[in-house]
Amino acid sequence: MQIVARVVFGLVNWAARNGLAENAGADPGGETAKHAAKDAARRTGVRGETFAYWYLRRHGYTIISRNYMAPGVKGELDLVGYDGEVLAFVEVKTRAYSSEKPGTRVLPEDAVTPEKQRKLVRMARQFLNEWRIKEAACRFDVLAIESYPGKSPRVRLHKDCFGASAGEIRKANF
Repeated sequence: MQIVARVVFGLVNWAARNGLAENAGADPGGETAKHAAKDAARRTGVRGETFAYWYLRRHGYTIISRNYMAPGVKGELDLVGYDGEVLAFVEVKTRAYSSEKPGTRVLPEDAVTPEKQRKLVRMARQFLNEWRIKEAACRFDVLAIESYPGKSPRVRLHKDCFGASAGEIRKANF
């Protein structure tokens, strides 16, 4: 299976060689431009999650769930998978920049605020209950993807950004 992941990631990486965002041709301003920008951002996010899926598979993760949502709980777990014996809840943050001006960019991983972390822990608790996972070493990873036009994406995987075991996740009062 590792060979398949390497081949598919190679194809996905080749397709992303000019960036993950598409060139928006909408006129600036107006309601149509706002919808077009929102749709373009959503598509960039989907491309980023697909890229992240194959990136993690190539690096040995076994993904068991994508875009997990629980009824009645706000939020989503982008990717859930095993990295060896550890169950990793992976938050994917993709940012597409129009140019490489250092002063104008915000790092994708900065979007994982304490409030976002609380939501992820709630979702992880729901996931563990629904999947009936009683004991497992768990961690929260953040995969940051920066995409510049005409360049391959830059990827940073931050393992165990904020952590807890399955038992600690269940006991947490968030």
